[in-house]
Amino acid sequence: MDIHNFFELVLLTLTPAFELRASIPYGILGPGLNWPEVFAIVVVVNILLGLVLFLLLDRLVKLFTRIQFIKDIYMRIVARTQRKVQPYMEKYGTIGLGLFIGIPLPGSGVWTGALAAYLLGLRFKKFLIADIIGVLIAATIVTALSLGLLNGI
Repeated sequence: MDIHNFFELVLLTLTPAFELRASIPYGILGPGLNWPEVFAIVVVVNILLGLVLFLLLDRLVKLFTRIQFIKDIYMRIVARTQRKVQPYMEKYGTIGLGLFIGIPLPGSGVWTGALAAYLLGLRFKKFLIADIIGVLIAATIVTALSLGLLNGI
């Protein structure tokens, strides 16, 4: 894999709403990269993204919600995130958040999972477990689907 492909995968993985749902199919179906290599890069980047987001959310929220229109948008995101994630957390705890992160659909993933963990007061260690579980679930599903498409299912 050349450095250009590597950075494309990383940037696509870091993008909200795309994450690994886009970067894995892109890497496998686009330039036709080696799927284990794509899987490994994307999983590591996605896990690290979740951890960085979780650690920075408190500072970012305090900084940006000083601006009223951003605060309004943030409050809508908070309400939607709590509504989506809380049932998983109540029923399954930390594993529930991991399952939520692992659903490879828009509106789930590490961006939303980190925000949900922050809003629900989850401790770092529990979020780390949920983050790893969720990313591995999502990456496995998306990789399997991408390889199935490549091989004509």
